[in-house]
Amino acid sequence: MDMGDFSNPFDLFESLFEGMGGMGGMGGRASRNRAVDGQDEYYNIVLNFKEAVFGVEKEIEITRLESCGTCDGSGAKPGTKPSKCSTCGGQGQVVSSARTPLGVFQQVMTCSSCGGTGETFSPCNTCSGDGRVRRTKRISLKVPAGVDAGSRLRVRSEGNAGRRGGSPGDLFVIIEVMSDPVLKRDDTNILYTCKVSYIDAILGTTIKVPTVDGMVDLKIPAGTQPSTTLVMAKKGVPVLSKRNMRGDQLVRVQVEIPKRLSSEEKKLIEELADLSKGKTATSRR
Repeated sequence: MDMGDFSNPFDLFESLFEGMGGMGGMGGRASRNRAVDGQDEYYNIVLNFKEAVFGVEKEIEITRLESCGTCDGSGAKPGTKPSKCSTCGGQGQVVSSARTPLGVFQQVMTCSSCGGTGETFSPCNTCSGDGRVRRTKRISLKVPAGVDAGSRLRVRSEGNAGRRGGSPGDLFVIIEVMSDPVLKRDDTNILYTCKVSYIDAILGTTIKVPTVDGMVDLKIPAGTQPSTTLVMAKKGVPVLSKRNMRGDQLVRVQVEIPKRLSSEEKKLIEELADLSKGKTATSRR
């Protein structure tokens, strides 16, 4: 490649970087007047326990950059037209030279006067030349069932507006969830601890248990051991993005042993102990 074939240093740089996806951070003719996509916006929302479990629709208020209505997003003052940038001559880049021991090194940089557009204009009074203004908007947000703390919802095209025809960014909603004083969550399962008397654990009983669906009857089987975990099928959290699929509620049973007994209770238990010893002695014969 003969250096003399290039009368314009920009042509030389573009040729050198042709197979590298453009000139990247060094600038390049392709950057002139190119569209700039808008940045994403982020919003934090706090849900209560049941809202996260079953989903909810909320109206939220977001602040973002929108296209300026005064200049239609151009950034130029209405009634005026852009002109060629005098600093870069409309190229959008300027060449800087630095002398090194290896020779003169030339570097192409984005023109700071026009921001790489190759044009200058009288700025719009409303947006100060940016082409966008910050506005507040209310949108309806549908939170699906099964979200958890740290979940992120993506709302397309509700972020900041782009410049020079660029696409708008997206809105990312970050979920926070308030804890429940009774029910605990473990992924799609819900954990609950209940207390039953030693008599109910021996004989069995039915108790009322709180769930996200309300109070539900739970059968405690006869002979339930301390720290037994009973499963209430499909009483947990819906699986995100999967219809009709739910986790379980896991109920840990704590058996309460009384520290004090009435004289009558103590007498009955002693009789029960004697009876139990009698059974043991009979079984050994």
